[in-house]
Amino acid sequence: MFDLHVHAAPDVVARRADDIDTVAAYERAGYSGCVLKGHYESTVGRAHAAGRGRSMAVYGGIALNQHTGGINPAAVAAALSAGGRVVWMPTADAHTQEAAGLPRLCGPPSRLGRHSYGVPPLEVNVEDSVREVCRLVAEADAVLATGHLSTDEVCWLLPVARECGVRRLLLTHPSYTVPAMSGQLAAQLCADGAFAEITAFQLLHQPTATSAVLAAFVREVGLEHVVLSSDAGQPDSPPAPQALEQLIDALAEQGLDRGALRACAGELPESLVVP
Repeated sequence: MFDLHVHAAPDVVARRADDIDTVAAYERAGYSGCVLKGHYESTVGRAHAAGRGRSMAVYGGIALNQHTGGINPAAVAAALSAGGRVVWMPTADAHTQEAAGLPRLCGPPSRLGRHSYGVPPLEVNVEDSVREVCRLVAEADAVLATGHLSTDEVCWLLPVARECGVRRLLLTHPSYTVPAMSGQLAAQLCADGAFAEITAFQLLHQPTATSAVLAAFVREVGLEHVVLSSDAGQPDSPPAPQALEQLIDALAEQGLDRGALRACAGELPESLVVP
């Protein structure tokens, strides 16, 4: 098993466990690896420290929100140079987050201003920066994840990323509240080589994401194009390994093949992330 999306302390909001305890839980459960995600800082150094001496791999990355400078190629270059494996487009500070009424998680002091972010066709002035980010991801052969961008932005981004040489593409929980992408569109985007993420957080906390709804999405996209992750770490979520097992059980109860689901939570995400 390999969880490519988990949150841990220290963070700007409460988390169930810190980096060390989170990784230890995966190790006890026999995982081969995980990716630590933070909305407001690079987790590359934290991953290195948490993985030291472990029998599993621990990776980090960077999400392009306000506290990392938004669409900031310099921040991306530093994270990738230090060993980062995933670059997420704006997440908690994406314009979609505020439009959907979802929390921004970390509001800076009012004197620092408040920003939200997007990419073309919404924010055409950042196209050069987005292309440079894509080139940097391609040079590192890292993963470019779509974050909380809207469907129109994702449809613009993926061809641009491929044009820049990006090989590893991830639709970040496309059926979540943001971007609320249809299974049909996700299937079309994945047919060109991207993977679509389904998370235990959706099952646990998204009111419309019943096991039947998530299973239908998986069927439409195709198990071979789906990766399962926990997106856990919240105080009211189970420990990440347990949350991911809960997601697998729920989807299997809807008639999806358990062995294929375990590959979606193991071999597929591992092959996507690991260099």
